[in-house]
Parts: sequence; C-alpha cells; structure tokens
Amino acid sequence: MAASNSECNSKDNTQKPNFETFQLFSSSVGSGFGIFDDVSQQVSAIPPPPCVEVLASDSEVASCNKLNVESVDFDGVTLFKGRVNTQQVFGLSNSDLVPGKYEGGLKLWEGSLDLIKALRSDIKSELISFGGKRVLEVGCGHGLPGIYALLEGASVVHFQDFNAEVLRCLTIPNINANISSRSQLSPSISTNDEAEVRYFAGDWGEVDKLLPHVSKDAKHVEGSGYDFILMAETVYSINSLQTLYNLIKKCLIHPHGVVYMAAKKYYFGVGGGTRRFLSVVEKDGVMTSNLVAEITDGSSNVREVWKLTFK
Repeated sequence: MAASNSECNSKDNTQKPNFETFQLFSSSVGSGFGIFDDVSQQVSAIPPPPCVEVLASDSEVASCNKLNVESVDFDGVTLFKGRVNTQQVFGLSNSDLVPGKYEGGLKLWEGSLDLIKALRSDIKSELISFGGKRVLEVGCGHGLPGIYALLEGASVVHFQDFNAEVLRCLTIPNINANISSRSQLSPSISTNDEAEVRYFAGDWGEVDKLLPHVSKDAKHVEGSGYDFILMAETVYSINSLQTLYNLIKKCLIHPHGVVYMAAKKYYFGVGGGTRRFLSVVEKDGVMTSNLVAEITDGSSNVREVWKLTFK
C-alpha cells in the first residue's frame, strides 16, 4: 500500500491531494521495513477485531472530531476527502499499517482516485451504469468510489472496512460531507435519496455473514449479492489475497456482477499486488479479468485498474 510524496498527475491544473510516504509498521510492532518483518507471524499473533455493523446514528460517530475536508476534482465531478489524525484515532503516530489493529484506512491511497477515473470513463462510454444497482466497497477508508456510485444513482451502497473506528471517524463523516454538498459540487449528478447506505466493519474472512444481500447458504441464491464490488489498494498483503477472493465470490451477484480493482502492480516488501491477486483468480478458473487502465506517472510503482467478471 505504498504512497508517494508527490501529487497525482493530471492534464488539468486542479489541486490534487498529497500522498504521504508509506511505512509498513510502527516501531513498536516491527522494524518499519516490511521486507525484514515476518508479516504472517505478526498477523496470526493478533486476532482481528469483531465484525459489526456501524450505524450512522452511533453516538461514537458524533463524538469524533470535526472532519477537515478538501476537494478533489474528477473531470468535472468534485468530491470531498476528509483528513483524520491517526494518532487521535488509533494512538499511532508514524504508521500506515499495523497487522491485526490498523490497515491504513485513514489514508487516501492513489488507487481510489484511479478507480473513480476508470469508473467515470466506463460510464461515459456507456459500458456500465450504477443506476438502481447494489454496490459494495471493500476496504473503503474514505469511501470515495462508493460515494461516486451513490452519486451516480446506485440504490444500495454498502461500505466495508477492517476497522469500525475508520467508519465512525472518517467514512461516515466523509459521506455526509459529500452528500450534503452534492448540489453545489456536481449539479449534473442526482443522488438516489432513498438509497440504502450501510457500514460494516470486520475481517474479510467473516464480514460476509453480516452483509444483508449475501446468501448465507453455500450456494448462490438467485438475485443475491452485489452488482458491483469496488476495491482500491486491497491486494497489498500476500497473506490476505485468497481470503479477499473468497469474499468476492460470496458477495458478487451471479452471473452478471462486476468487480473493479485498483492497486499497484507490485507492493515491495509485503508480497502482494495486482498480478499476485490475479494469479489466485486464474488458478480458481471461475472468473475472468481485463485490464482497464495502467498508470505510470513516475510518482510511485506502476498502478493498474482491473475488471473481474464471472466466466
């Protein structure tokens, strides 16, 4: 989940958010250099937090500090991104990832912006439409891709993150900031005011049990699942790739569901990346993948956006 100090490049002159240098672990957990740490041993030693649904009306949401926001422009569509202090939420001052405790959800990673641009391009080309569709954003953090789907008329948007704290202190306030300002930001886009928006925290191996549109049976029930699964920077750890893929297969509506995945080609030091994840997909033989975009802007590792569908 590497990030750079440079800004995202684009053809326009709009200001883009800065990305901070990635540090894998805090000094209290590991060496700070992922290549020297035994990631699998650390992950197995720390149990994941419980899976819970976080309610937007939760008193802990209201108790979070006021969100400082800045705007991000995507070819005429403007979204807000909030900024939350990692130290205040998790007590971590210099870390982007602590296995079993914090998975980087308070950062805005480059892949989220790449994903929105790819979605916008496919909508313009009339390849997809979110109107009336069910959407799940996995590893949501700021939730910008899910917010964009909501603004494009999705009837259901569910946001999932590893940490309930991320949902309470960042995702929900960020969504509220975007929805309340949508008329001024993007007057050409109309939100479905009756959309079902819900928030779920927990590990990918268990969180499907909470998701209301996912069949609890071993086999897919016709019509169950999500039309779209959106995920950015979720394939950084080799240890979680199979679990993530299993979640996708459980949650994606069959046979017409679509997954959009934005990530770096390789995550040095933690073993993951788009190609390692796609090898898991190919080995299973159930889904097919297509490259949507490749970003080589010189500011970070090569980034990609892929589309996955059932064969």
